[in-house]
Amino acid sequence: MLLIIILLAIALLILGFEMFLVLGVPSLLTKEAYYSTLPDAAIIQKIFGGIDHTTLLAIPFFIFAAHLMGSGQIAKQLTGFIRTLIGHTKGGMGHTAIGGSMAFGSVSGSAPATVAAMGNMVYPEMRKSGFSEKFSLGLLVASAETALLIPPSITFIIYGWMTGTSIAKLFAGGLAVGILLGFAFAVMVWFEARRAGIEAGQKTTWKQRLIAAREAIWALGMPVIILGGIYSGFMTPTEAAAASVVYAIFVEMVIYRNFGFKDLVEITERSAISTSIIFILLAMGGLISFYITLAQVPTQITEFLTLIEAGPLEFLLVVNICFLIAGMFIDPNSALLILVPPLFPVAMALGVDPVHFGMIVTLNIGLGMITPPFGLDIFVAASTLNKPVLNIIKGVWPFVGVNLIVLFIITYIPAISLFIPNLIFG
Repeated sequence: MLLIIILLAIALLILGFEMFLVLGVPSLLTKEAYYSTLPDAAIIQKIFGGIDHTTLLAIPFFIFAAHLMGSGQIAKQLTGFIRTLIGHTKGGMGHTAIGGSMAFGSVSGSAPATVAAMGNMVYPEMRKSGFSEKFSLGLLVASAETALLIPPSITFIIYGWMTGTSIAKLFAGGLAVGILLGFAFAVMVWFEARRAGIEAGQKTTWKQRLIAAREAIWALGMPVIILGGIYSGFMTPTEAAAASVVYAIFVEMVIYRNFGFKDLVEITERSAISTSIIFILLAMGGLISFYITLAQVPTQITEFLTLIEAGPLEFLLVVNICFLIAGMFIDPNSALLILVPPLFPVAMALGVDPVHFGMIVTLNIGLGMITPPFGLDIFVAASTLNKPVLNIIKGVWPFVGVNLIVLFIITYIPAISLFIPNLIFG
């Protein structure tokens, strides 16, 4: 049965069907072929019941907040403040691109939204400072990946919902992993700046930094509300997401007065479309996961690994290979929905920590977003900057290599992922 689902999905993918049909049609055909006695109402319940979860409410709120900040002044203020802190270093605009992506990620949780928000702000300045087009495009796309790791993260919310893992612990683990990935990209920037002969910028004074901090005080309040509310226990991730939307509307419309009610309606419409796309995939992914469970795929994988005497190290290598291949050809969120249900129970059976496994999965999802030929962030950058896709693909390859190195480190040194969660939660 599993083979039939896979072959049908591949056929639909090759024929160019939308991803929700690639996930949904094989599931429905499988039901008719193998589970015809299963009531149709049960399928409807699986589709709608799968997304009827309070935790998932955080997703539309974070998407809405990201669109509000990207269309307004909050993203610009955050990036400007980061520039006063690290813009004077060697290759300062490259470091600003990384720091700005991490800062925007700390209030949006979305890599595509980070690419769209940071593109027009950072790319022209990187080119002016002396970075090549290829390197600038590659860095812009790759650094947005940190938004999936720096909390809050939509990917962590989906993974936590699918596996029952604490989202607060995932957020804590993602902080260390996101910083490590950002540091790895910063090392690349330093070497590129040295190779290209890019000099350090003029150092800002503490007075200038304080002025920039004062101007960005409202923007800086956003991560304080989200992360402070979650880790203090005052708010759940869903409540923090809702609070971020209210705060963003207040700051953009009342404090900065950047847009009016008509603009708010347009932003709401764009956010609703983005949310619908994700939730349709979640619904179809929940259905195909149901059939994967009925086919006892996790049990079969566990039995096979036992037969060949494979341990956690070998299993995690297989996980990374599966996600790498899937990320090249299908939407990363779809890869998450397809691969996690059969692989997560096996990981638990082998003693892999669920938070550590979540870091591995999320890094792979981020890698899939920048991996040619169908990396989502590549196309977002091409649309945002009006650049040929091939130019971006040329620039992103070195960052894919660095990402693979970080993925290897995170996979086989669990302490990096678990240090902060253990420190906070015990």
